[in-house]
Amino acid sequence: MADSETQPQTQPQTHPQTQPETQPETQAETRHGIGVSPGTAYGPVVQVAPPVRPPAGEGAVEDQEAALADVRAAFESVAVSLEERATRVDDTAQQILKATALIARDKGLVKAAAKELAAGHGRAHSIDNAVETYAAQFEALGGYFAERVADLRDVGSRAVAAVLGVPAPGVPSFSEPSVIVAEDLAPAETATLDRRLVVGIVTEAGGRTSHTAILAAQMGIPAVVQLAGATEIPAGTPVALDGDTGEVTIAPDPELVAAQRERAARRADALAHLSGPGRTSDGAEIALLANIGGVEDAVAAGAQDLEGVGLFRTEFVYLSATKAPTVEEQTEIYRGVFAPFEGRRVVVRTLDAGADKPLKFADLGPEENPALGRRGLRLSAERPDLLDAQLEALAIAARETGADVRVMAPMVATAEEAAWFARRVRENGLPKAGVMIEVPGAALRAHDVLGEVDFGSLGTNDLAQYTMAADRMQGALSDLLDPWQPGVLDVVGLACEGAARADRPIGVCGESAGDPLLALVLVGLGVSSLSMAPSKVPVVRLALSLHSVAECQAIAEAARGSRTAVDALHAVREAARSELTDLL
Repeated sequence: MADSETQPQTQPQTHPQTQPETQPETQAETRHGIGVSPGTAYGPVVQVAPPVRPPAGEGAVEDQEAALADVRAAFESVAVSLEERATRVDDTAQQILKATALIARDKGLVKAAAKELAAGHGRAHSIDNAVETYAAQFEALGGYFAERVADLRDVGSRAVAAVLGVPAPGVPSFSEPSVIVAEDLAPAETATLDRRLVVGIVTEAGGRTSHTAILAAQMGIPAVVQLAGATEIPAGTPVALDGDTGEVTIAPDPELVAAQRERAARRADALAHLSGPGRTSDGAEIALLANIGGVEDAVAAGAQDLEGVGLFRTEFVYLSATKAPTVEEQTEIYRGVFAPFEGRRVVVRTLDAGADKPLKFADLGPEENPALGRRGLRLSAERPDLLDAQLEALAIAARETGADVRVMAPMVATAEEAAWFARRVRENGLPKAGVMIEVPGAALRAHDVLGEVDFGSLGTNDLAQYTMAADRMQGALSDLLDPWQPGVLDVVGLACEGAARADRPIGVCGESAGDPLLALVLVGLGVSSLSMAPSKVPVVRLALSLHSVAECQAIAEAARGSRTAVDALHAVREAARSELTDLL
């Protein structure tokens, strides 16, 4: 990613800052959330300021035209602020901030606020009401739109602050290494955290694939989400968190903190002695790859001990564009992404957009359920010109850089779709075509689907939500979306069996790949590559090095034979070698 301040860590962070002083009378209490970014941390709580709310008793405006101009200016000031922040962060964060700035510039918000002003509401209430109207619509639509509700409300809160002339909400200033605690962190806050001071993140909301989780893992900050009562922890209270297990201990005993640090030191020592390609203890090759979102991500990942890229998300090329980017514009970007990986693989996911991720120049119209609509490859089928331009640019950049470029399509459901995509890839001069396996139907018929292409990659995030009929952005459904759910493991196992029948390699590029214990299960099921946030690679490399393929197969069998997700995790912990579990 970009500069030294935003470069991802090469291993999970530990923070040996100030030794714990004598604890207050508060008795130590351990709570359990969901660990989404590995590593351990200890520090005092810094509570993030709540959103700015409209003042009670705000009266109607006398001059609606002037008030509307103020509202419009407030939204524009938010957009400008977000864009300015985007210039100081890495690619993944930059994409999120730019997309959020687009929300602030949505003309529909201003129109909705104008109606509220006309109905007799004040400036701040008009903004808030307009935002909540949109938020309700986004939540009803689900999918990508539901994912943006937190961003939308953050924009609204900032616009309310601007129109009131008060400071915007967010992380307060502090001077010692601390743990940030919030209901949820907006991307504008997460993306610009000072990693010299923020040693950990805890949120009451969020999920495994929330922006907080993605950015924290990319930045190498230990993080736990879905921690009940997090916002009630008094500011200044010391906490110890474990981003692997999801445990957060409030007012921990000095012995617990010392033990956590001792374990972290042993883990860091174990990781420091490992390098090179991923291998099981009996020498089976399991490629360890990075998930990236742009040029700066690529430059940072290219300098690390990785075998290449397992998922290059190309959406950032399109998100803030008002018209389709040209072949020349795309080629320049792809050249920058591929250059750091000369001779190494780069797996590119073609444009994953549609009604759930609308683009101004490729809007197919509203859909009742956009997450299940014309997205991914289905959009490409409707607009093959966009796909062909992207493939042409990828082919040019691949030839000029010498990277081993492999192209895969998202949201593939049938063998016919896979064959159509593979033909277009090869017609554009790219030798290796693949598909994402994220639709249960494609997983069940993987032998037919993968028989049409050269490789497959399991998108376990979407595969879990479609298998369990649970929106991945609904934090309340996190238990159903737990990657340890035996039903999800069964679907992954069937996909791997289909890949073996078709004699095609299959990898994983979802969040599951970065869990060291789950990585053992995936290898036991037949996966040959794992792609994740670079900060998660070292501990996965360690896990593989301690287990043979036969052991991984036995571990996978134990997981699939379990009745519940909790049982599956416990079974794998019992079956895995203590040299690994003692460090987790």
